[in-house]
Amino acid sequence: MAKHKEKETAAGRGELRQIVEGAVAESLQAQLPQLQAQIAEQVLASLPAQAAAGSASPEEGSGDLVRAVASIHTGSTQKEILRSLLDAASAYCARSALFVVKSGAASGWQSRGMGDEEAVKDFALDLSAGPVAHSYHNRVATPGNIAEMGKSFVDQFGEPSNEQVLMLPLLLKDKVAALVYADGGEGGKLDSAAIELLVMATGAWLEVSSLRKQAAAKEDSATVSRAEAAAPPVQTVSSFSDPFAGHAPKHAVASPATPASPPEPAEVVEVAAAHASAGAAPAAAADPLAGLSAEDADTHRKAQRFARLLVDEIKLYNQAKVAEGRRNKDLYDRLKEDIEKSRGTFQKRYGGTVAASADYFQQELLRSLAEDDLSIMGANFKG
Repeated sequence: MAKHKEKETAAGRGELRQIVEGAVAESLQAQLPQLQAQIAEQVLASLPAQAAAGSASPEEGSGDLVRAVASIHTGSTQKEILRSLLDAASAYCARSALFVVKSGAASGWQSRGMGDEEAVKDFALDLSAGPVAHSYHNRVATPGNIAEMGKSFVDQFGEPSNEQVLMLPLLLKDKVAALVYADGGEGGKLDSAAIELLVMATGAWLEVSSLRKQAAAKEDSATVSRAEAAAPPVQTVSSFSDPFAGHAPKHAVASPATPASPPEPAEVVEVAAAHASAGAAPAAAADPLAGLSAEDADTHRKAQRFARLLVDEIKLYNQAKVAEGRRNKDLYDRLKEDIEKSRGTFQKRYGGTVAASADYFQQELLRSLAEDDLSIMGANFKG
């Protein structure tokens, strides 16, 4: 009798267990999507910033790269442009450095992530072997191993964790004016394609800047010629300016007569005339910034240029929305997120400068995006 009751109790417990397990399974099944979302959110929150950035959409990644190029294009002097290149490259590699190539020698100029900015100054790079030689002679981006950089380089600057490096030529008029070094440092971050694009954009912008200065010099010369008809025409230089003309590597042999002598064909073409005439300001009557100091006027011009690049970026990535917004006169509503994001970028850079009062970003929105028609932006836009 006792055994019979024991069996019934065991059977009852087994049946109860099945009921409980079924109820638990059903409850878990219902809660599973929510649990999965919570776990994924917690995991993403714990990831380092680099990993989170890596999950960005292609559009966001392209936008970041466009803004990096835009930051290079805000530079008006050669040093500003080259510093902007190294700063922009820091988003795509852990360590970078620029080496000036002159008279068959490569000399360190500035670096990022390798100590202070002057860590590589006057370091002599070996142009005869490894990725350095291949990049220099073939004028192409060249990956390699840190060991190929030479013992003196490794001893002085250390090596990246994955041992991979990248050398890139900075070309001016098809000549190698500098070599850019990049590696992933401790974390291995190295986006070769992005860095190559930045270097190419820098070389192109240096040439554009040189041509603009030469055009300004020619225009000024023509003005002087008209004013002084009796004077002989002023000769202008048609070659490209060398951004490293003032850089004299300690290890390179230079003749005392070098500044006045013509350059070697294999080197970067130098301008014999100084930049003073090329950088001369327009007549005060034609320049709205003429009353400002040189530094303040330069800040205004950079702000104008940066605003133009930001708005051009909006137009580039939203061509369909721009066309529809202009047609329906609700452009701001369609592009509000992009406009305000770019406005924030502009304010972050120039909101605390003398150019803030001019609000060049707002001006560029109306000029370029709305084609000088405020009604196209729509009722929600504050003009």
